[in-house]
Amino acid sequence: MIKNRMLFMSALFALGMATLPASAQTGGSAVPFLLISADARACGMGEVGTAMADNLNAIYWNPGGLGYQDKQQVAINFSRWLPQFNTDLYYSYGAYGQYVEALDGMVAANFVLMNLGEFTRTNERGDKQGTFRSNEFSFGLYYGTMISDDIGAGVGLRYIQSNLAPISGQATGAGTGTSGAFDIGLLWRPSKLDVFGWELDDKLAVGFNLQNVGPKVTYLQQSDPLPTTLRLGTSLNVVRDEFNDLTFAFDASKLLVRRDATVSDPIPKSFVTAWEKGGMELAFGAEYWYERVVALRAGYFAEPASSGNREFLTFGAGVKYQMFNLDFSFLNTIEENHPLANTMRFSLIVDLGVPDTK
Repeated sequence: MIKNRMLFMSALFALGMATLPASAQTGGSAVPFLLISADARACGMGEVGTAMADNLNAIYWNPGGLGYQDKQQVAINFSRWLPQFNTDLYYSYGAYGQYVEALDGMVAANFVLMNLGEFTRTNERGDKQGTFRSNEFSFGLYYGTMISDDIGAGVGLRYIQSNLAPISGQATGAGTGTSGAFDIGLLWRPSKLDVFGWELDDKLAVGFNLQNVGPKVTYLQQSDPLPTTLRLGTSLNVVRDEFNDLTFAFDASKLLVRRDATVSDPIPKSFVTAWEKGGMELAFGAEYWYERVVALRAGYFAEPASSGNREFLTFGAGVKYQMFNLDFSFLNTIEENHPLANTMRFSLIVDLGVPDTK
């Protein structure tokens, strides 16, 4: 029957998402696809990006980074998800951003689609009644601007829809849930900073991002919270000359969801109670550019056992050719025979230049 299959499929997908490199432990939250980053650059650095938000993918990592940008960019990504399980899961992502002089900031939009595959519909007796496809998607609008010489601020609003199963009989809307969410981010990049005689002008960055804050998604008679996440990050550029550019970065993130049996704490109470169980996910990464043409990346990700106990190394590379930025990442799990082993991802950013403001 559709109800059972819908709930089973939703649980299976959430379980799988909890093991993905770009997601936090879902902890009973809905629509975990919101925790997937389309940015192979950050994936290659161990999932760091809160303070490295210097292109259109700041939409995900820290919308405050949009305030520093004055270009037109397009970002795209398409990935087959969990191919080792022989599923037909697909992740599609597209984004566009442009600086708008009248708003003194950058405006951006993105669309994310997670195709969950094809499933068999059955009746009360288990007889097959055809097939149906499931998916989840979101559409977001973002704005970032400078609120001081060294601080960028950004916000985002997102519509979310989850289509797990078709309407059947009296179960009106049984497999469909909708919600909305907002993000808020800040990015500090001091242009003048001296720490114990060490000049850090334009070298240090500190970021904050609170994402996926909104009402719960309801399926059948059950409501699940959104995967509200707090991200904190910093980056430090240690080498910068005519040919070489080396940056180290660190991120800490926490899923602000607390679920006890079938009941989850509401916002903002969950912002406090979520800390009662589990610590923070930690990520370290490094990025090296040669002549701003070829990049090499590496990173490490770990989380406490109470949150899933994931641990892995990542490696990545990037190449910039004229207006194109192509990035690649590779994941190497510490644990043998892990389903994430040898996961590869690609992403593309097309830089259309500075828009004409005359």
